[in-house]
Amino acid sequence: MQPDFYIGVDGGGTRCRARLRDAAGRCLGEGMAGPANPRKDARSAREEILHACAAALTAAGLPEDALGRAAAGLGLAGVGQEAGRAAVLALGFPFARLALDTDAYAACLGAHGGGDGAVMIVGTGSCGLALVGGRRTHVGGWGFEVSDDGSGAWIGQHAVRRSLWAHDGLAPETGLTRAVMARFGGDPDAVVAWAGSARPADHAAFAALVVEEAGRGDPLAVALMEEAAGHVSCAIGRLAELGAPAVALVGGLAGPLRPWLPAEARSLLCEPRADAVDGAILMVARMLEGEDRR
Repeated sequence: MQPDFYIGVDGGGTRCRARLRDAAGRCLGEGMAGPANPRKDARSAREEILHACAAALTAAGLPEDALGRAAAGLGLAGVGQEAGRAAVLALGFPFARLALDTDAYAACLGAHGGGDGAVMIVGTGSCGLALVGGRRTHVGGWGFEVSDDGSGAWIGQHAVRRSLWAHDGLAPETGLTRAVMARFGGDPDAVVAWAGSARPADHAAFAALVVEEAGRGDPLAVALMEEAAGHVSCAIGRLAELGAPAVALVGGLAGPLRPWLPAEARSLLCEPRADAVDGAILMVARMLEGEDRR
């Protein structure tokens, strides 16, 4: 049975986006909420997902109980491992039908219209995914603590770390290190207190400052952008090795980081056909089509 509505959700470490479409594919409304990474806090992620969906319903002029007539596709960071996936599903959702997968998978479906290709997400975190001949292969994206190289959180963490180096006289001070330390009142103890509970999104909040200072030629900011681009370039190359005909670079840092990539990596890139939110809608639509054929 075809649902009345489709709703797609793209949830990451900084924000959650939702889009509502009718059965004919017309966009009815969109909404946005806060971080929705279940690996960090599944209950909070669920709340933000529902906040974003409620905002999309409001934009469409529909009551909140319309979610019960919607098939939802959730593309979320943090559900690549079974524990994260199970934690989300255990909480329950008010949708008529639900398809759950990673934000990278949703982004790849959207970027290539469900065909072969790859996506490299560079936002708060980073993750690559290749879809070739029906087979998917992840590259990176194992979480901020052990992976996510070249991401906003990685850039921000290293900006703070190297600003402490400069404070201790282990590295030269630059405009970037002074700006970072100024956010903590110049007090390294404040940095330590902040770092004890800082989330990936808190680290990623410094990435915009690094991008800005790199544009001014700050040597540390330039070095960080070049290093981040090196990590992302390596992942793009690996996605191409896996047989992906093209790689879509997406995420909040895709634009700022692209000019720093070497020419060889840039030559492998393509523009995405659609975003991860529409990819999530395609994901649930495909699930329902498969059920109808049984």
